[in-house]
Amino acid sequence: MHQAVVLGATGGTGKAIVMELLKRGTTVIAFGRSISKLKQLSAELDNPDHLQLHEGDVFRTEDVYRAAEGAEVIFHCASVPYHEMEKKLLPMGMSVLSAAERLGIRVVAVDGIYPYSPSRDQQPVDENYPKQPITRKGKVKLKFEQLVFDSRWSAMQAMIVRLPDYYGPTANEASYLGSTLKSIAFGQPAFFIGNKSVPREYMYLPDAAVMIVELACRKQAYGQNWHIPSAGAIAGKEFIHIAQEAAGTSRPVIAMGKITLSLTGIFQPVLKEIVEMLYLTRQPLILSGAKYEHYIGEVPTTPYETGIKNTIQCLQNNKKNQVV
Repeated sequence: MHQAVVLGATGGTGKAIVMELLKRGTTVIAFGRSISKLKQLSAELDNPDHLQLHEGDVFRTEDVYRAAEGAEVIFHCASVPYHEMEKKLLPMGMSVLSAAERLGIRVVAVDGIYPYSPSRDQQPVDENYPKQPITRKGKVKLKFEQLVFDSRWSAMQAMIVRLPDYYGPTANEASYLGSTLKSIAFGQPAFFIGNKSVPREYMYLPDAAVMIVELACRKQAYGQNWHIPSAGAIAGKEFIHIAQEAAGTSRPVIAMGKITLSLTGIFQPVLKEIVEMLYLTRQPLILSGAKYEHYIGEVPTTPYETGIKNTIQCLQNNKKNQVV
């Protein structure tokens, strides 16, 4: 892959994919709505020669089209806040896919597991697991999948890569664990969404970026859903313990359930919108990597202890650099 555009390049998954593409010598057009954040990204990556910045609005087809001219792949990592998902997800998808159709290039859409029905006894689940969403967000996510694979698109090809909850040096506070790990790293009291005793899987973003780019480089991978699995399931309390040890802190980490999220959501609408997705923290889905292993090869799985410690160290180092 010689050139690619990453939409939402300053977000958690977008930044990880930018970094992985640059490692491979790909020219990357980092697309975002804030030029200051794009410049900050460039500075953090030591202003690499193969990185170009493009300020634009992902909801404007023309903006996406101009950014992607000359690119082979669009990595669609842009997202919308939970409380705006029903209104904005599909218009954003239409903008991106319309630009790709005009250019006749490929799209890799990064998404989650919301369209799936609650977990059954069958674990881990593969890409054929039923999509029978029980939430508003799950239903709009399923409509997004149907839009991606709609027969109206004749010139472009697309795939969807599905991640569970994730963490890593690039994860921001928009993710479930982003704010949790940031607070732990800085020795502050933290919040954890869901039951800390239930084992769940958390994807280490550098591993996810490797898998996503590997898939993007293979034409036969398009037209399909792909799971991006983690290193397995781990209880929240164990995850938190590793993070606290790495940070050298024992400040409390408070679990947030339905009542806490609903009350906090009065002041922060995003948190209130998480309530309907809490079933995934009570009945977690564990994703199978069998399809990836069969078609691509070994799934990269950084052990939790290594990934969490690296994340904490990166967060602490970033804070020191900002102070300096």
